[in-house]
Amino acid sequence: HAQTVTTAATVAPDIGTAAPLDGRWSYSTVPGGSEVTFRNAAGQPQLTIRCARPMRQVTMSKPATGAAPFIFLWTSGLTRNVPASFNPATGRISATLSAFDALLVAVAFTRGRMAISVSGRPTLVLPAWSEPARVIEDCRT
Repeated sequence: HAQTVTTAATVAPDIGTAAPLDGRWSYSTVPGGSEVTFRNAAGQPQLTIRCARPMRQVTMSKPATGAAPFIFLWTSGLTRNVPASFNPATGRISATLSAFDALLVAVAFTRGRMAISVSGRPTLVLPAWSEPARVIEDCRT
């Protein structure tokens, strides 16, 4: 079964062996770029990665109930805290990176899974499919 890894201060989750959440990535073109959304088995959106091609920026956003200073992104090759912003109107927390950021290369080439978490909330472990890489590449060309 898929699992969500908790991020308690006293527990260091082993994201590298955590089972990714059941669900699907879906790619679509949107005005000014493209996006991919991961939906869990119940069809609820868990993470959206969107390319704003004119600005060459990639934004990752996920549902949230409040603000946090950072989104933590884990891949098999690189991890980083990325400054985050919260939009109360949409109930989403997001982080934006340059399309050429090394962290996005790591997302595109991660092995088996990637994870994203926000302080005090469960870590979302997602399967590594080709759709996120496609959005990142869309922003680079």
